[in-house]
Amino acid sequence: MTQRAAIRSPAEAAAEAVKTYIRLNHEKLAADGELLALLLPERFPTRQIGDLQRHVIERLREENAALRAERDGLKGVRNNAVSLSEAVKERILDLLDARTFEEAIAVAKGAAESFGADRAALCVEGDGAAPKNCDGVRMIAPGTSAALLGQEQSYALLPGGGAMLLGSAARDCRSVAVFRLCVGPQAPALLYVLCARKAGCFEGEEEADLCYFAKALERTMRAWLDLPRV
Repeated sequence: MTQRAAIRSPAEAAAEAVKTYIRLNHEKLAADGELLALLLPERFPTRQIGDLQRHVIERLREENAALRAERDGLKGVRNNAVSLSEAVKERILDLLDARTFEEAIAVAKGAAESFGADRAALCVEGDGAAPKNCDGVRMIAPGTSAALLGQEQSYALLPGGGAMLLGSAARDCRSVAVFRLCVGPQAPALLYVLCARKAGCFEGEEEADLCYFAKALERTMRAWLDLPRV
């Protein structure tokens, strides 16, 4: 019994013929800039290619430069993340070394630069004045933490509002990170605030590291105030 040849559509037959022609004449076709522009418009955007080899080399050089720039950018992001992680560890050790409550607050305030911020402070909700012996503590209006974080959220990144929390010196800050500190059920609402003039700070992997420091600060304050665990 004879086998009948598979029936192909005209389009399939034409495509197969083109493939066969390319296999037989690939060297000649590779030197045809117009054909390459038709087949690979994303790599050969113009048909007027005088020196194909030079064109290919230039395109590869451009792509290589772009890849290097992307690699360096990713490397910079990773280095910043590693640097912040190390800074958080060092500041937590400083909290453990603090010999007074005031020293612990000073560590939190002084951590601004190592965290990539321009200012840092502890904000306490209340109507009175800030303690004179605790530089870095600021009083804020009752209800501020709930307005910024709601009832459940523990962290927020704001595009502004530094003056409301840290005073006029933070008016030009374009990145404001706010962390809720739950020191005790009877303690006033507390916020640890970092402000930076540069936009886009405290995002991505930085958030987890900074939240970890905020938790360490929260527990340090609870221990110094001799408050029960929350």
